[in-house]
Amino acid sequence: MIGSPHRHVEECESTQLLLGTEHPEGAIATTDHQTGGRGRRGRTWVEAPGTAVLVSVLLRPPPERVAPQLSLVGGLAAAMAAEDALGLAAQIKWPNDVMVDRRKVAGVLAEARDGVVVLGIGINVNQTREQLPLEARVPAASLRTVDGRERDREQVLDLLLAHLDRLYGAWREGGLDAVYEDLGARDFLRGRRVTVDGAAGTAQMITRDGRLAVETDSGSIEVESGEVAFER
Repeated sequence: MIGSPHRHVEECESTQLLLGTEHPEGAIATTDHQTGGRGRRGRTWVEAPGTAVLVSVLLRPPPERVAPQLSLVGGLAAAMAAEDALGLAAQIKWPNDVMVDRRKVAGVLAEARDGVVVLGIGINVNQTREQLPLEARVPAASLRTVDGRERDREQVLDLLLAHLDRLYGAWREGGLDAVYEDLGARDFLRGRRVTVDGAAGTAQMITRDGRLAVETDSGSIEVESGEVAFER
């Protein structure tokens, strides 16, 4: 069961650093504020203290599973939690962002270490517009800026963990195929003009093995990892 044991600290550099190989699968770490929160490719995750859900989860995926797919599994759980909280549709921008109204409300970071994966998830919950980064690569939002409501962050965390527990169990048993129907239905980039590591084209879909299929001027490619920019 994801969520136990649960370690909480008021402030830390990153919840990713609070879990290690000595912890059991399903252990989580949360904080009210990160001083050195991390995103993909060395980026920082910045949030005003006490406004976001910041959680890391220790997972021990079976060796036959493709561990990098856990970014998509975590993103799907965060999207479903946002949908529950807002009553609005959320989408997944491959490989690890959650979007509502074309703005990023959540992000995921999966780090592999010695046979375990520490999955970090951040959801912007109660930030005001002034508390969100103005020059982010992808425009940012919070649940509060979407509909004007403040929320109990613990309730949003509970929603997230319930979805993650179910989705991770399905993924362990059947891989990405087991959650693909929900994932494909929330594919933010599908049909959008994108640039992936300098190559321009139209995103076709998230594939069943977790890649991004793109039709470029020089042919079809499937991207395993990379930097994706989209035309707004």
